[in-house]
Amino acid sequence: MAQKIRKAVFPVGGLGTRFLPATKALPKEMLPVVDKPLIQYAVEEAAAAGIEEFVFVTGRGKQAIEDHFDISYELDQTLGARGRVDLVDTLRSWMPDPGQITYTRQMDPLGLGHAVWCARKYIDDEPFAVLLADDLVLADKPCLQQLIESYHTKPGNIVAAMDVLPEHTDRYGILDIEEDKGQLVSVKGLVEKPLRRNAPSNLAIIGRYILMPEVFEHLSKKNTGAGGEIQLTDALAKMVNSTPFYGLRFDGRRFDCGDKVGFLEANLAFALDRDDMKKAVERLVKSYT
Repeated sequence: MAQKIRKAVFPVGGLGTRFLPATKALPKEMLPVVDKPLIQYAVEEAAAAGIEEFVFVTGRGKQAIEDHFDISYELDQTLGARGRVDLVDTLRSWMPDPGQITYTRQMDPLGLGHAVWCARKYIDDEPFAVLLADDLVLADKPCLQQLIESYHTKPGNIVAAMDVLPEHTDRYGILDIEEDKGQLVSVKGLVEKPLRRNAPSNLAIIGRYILMPEVFEHLSKKNTGAGGEIQLTDALAKMVNSTPFYGLRFDGRRFDCGDKVGFLEANLAFALDRDDMKKAVERLVKSYT
């Protein structure tokens, strides 16, 4: 029986340079999609999938994230005095319980693999999830829940995957497919950001992972890869021969919120998905066409 996935790592130490000057003082993970910051969507997705412990790998200037996942007594008192108890309940309803969140610093921005490695002491010897807040998924069933369900059927490393245009393979980690059964594929290799002519497929990894703890053995070697960074994809590639590895074509729509156009599209899509905003946003969009 597969071991339960109880812990999730959230790498949130990045600089967010593509959104400057907005991210000069505001962490990119706190950029709002409609009325919630990106990191809140990721935490809510993890909680809905049964995650019990949340490990944030932060960096300098990320204090706003810690404050967001804490109680603001002054705000609560002000809202309560104005009779807005509903807003107080809204602010508290999604927060993990005290002690469920842990923060650690990446210190040096050496890549995603390094960020995950920084969480090793909090994971111990358990399989765990990794969620990248930049990748926002609109789905009836949370993307991470889909991964966990597949993991319990096929234990091992498993990543969320989507088919991309062949000319876009150099933007992603790409899976080398051993067997393709439609939604779930078995993997025999991975390549980080290959050129189109070198890509083994056009099935790309997005920011949702279920990983076995053995990944830390490879990350601890701190070998650098694409971009001179410690790549998570490279560590996973070294595990393929020893650990079952799968890619899941998840149900849902993914938005690249690390990209300005993708971020704008996410705001539109999530607004249109809400009953309280859909009609007004539809009228707004039509006014620009």
